Amino acid sequence: MTTLDAALSGSFAIGGDLKVNRLGFGAMRITGPGIWGPPADIEEAKAVLRRLPDLNVDFIDTAESYGPYISEELIGEALAPYSRGTIIATKSGLTRTGPDEWHQLGRPEFLRQGAIQSLRRLKVEVIDLWQLHRIESKTPRADQFGAIAQLQRDGIIRHVGLSEVSVADIKEAQKYFKVTTVQNMYNLVSRRAEDVLDYCEQNGIGFIPWRPIDGGNLAATSAEFRAIAEKHDASPSQLALAWMLKRSPVMLPIPGTGKVKHLEENIAAAAITLSDADFATLDRIGKQG
Repeated sequence: MTTLDAALSGSFAIGGDLKVNRLGFGAMRITGPGIWGPPADIEEAKAVLRRLPDLNVDFIDTAESYGPYISEELIGEALAPYSRGTIIATKSGLTRTGPDEWHQLGRPEFLRQGAIQSLRRLKVEVIDLWQLHRIESKTPRADQFGAIAQLQRDGIIRHVGLSEVSVADIKEAQKYFKVTTVQNMYNLVSRRAEDVLDYCEQNGIGFIPWRPIDGGNLAATSAEFRAIAEKHDASPSQLALAWMLKRSPVMLPIPGTGKVKHLEENIAAAAITLSDADFATLDRIGKQG
């Protein structure tokens, strides 16, 4: 029987003091179609959240824009007061006008309002990890970064992360606050952020890949991929997650779902130990894919 324990993924200390198991949970999919409104089965979504502590998933990533607000509200309702050691990360910097519609907004007053309202929805006294969802182009960066630094000084947020940024962006933001995590798209077949991941690893910055299980379609095109999956009795998605976890010690994958069964399948990936040869083969296949 497969062991379902996120602790098998190893741990990482965000900012040096927030220790989490590396395989976490992304809470975007506990909302409706187009990441808009409530989920079709709200009780199932709550069941997913309540299952997390049982599986030792202690790192949950959400955002005020998921729903909007729905994801944060469900997390607060289902899990507060939180199990000891549970870290809830959230984001601001995007506003919503409808399903699948996302607009950047980085004005200082919007970012501050978002952080304060996230506190209330999540039912926490401080946001352990607050992330800028996007660096907005129309608002001066100094204004955005300055507002975030003030949130930190005011004790509203503890640690700061960035999303979809370059190495240069990280270095610029570091002039205002310590960047403790970066959340960029990265997976077995999408490596645009390779240089950012390398920089994060060199500097002890947690790297949170979104869309972490892309690459599962390689099972349809690669006999080598299928062979490794069969060897480990793993699904394509589980194999993609196992590769991610072995890729770097700062990697914090956050696969998301609105179904308990799918959640358990994802967490089972933590028990897969890839050999160096299997990792190298998957790495090569992924780059080709």
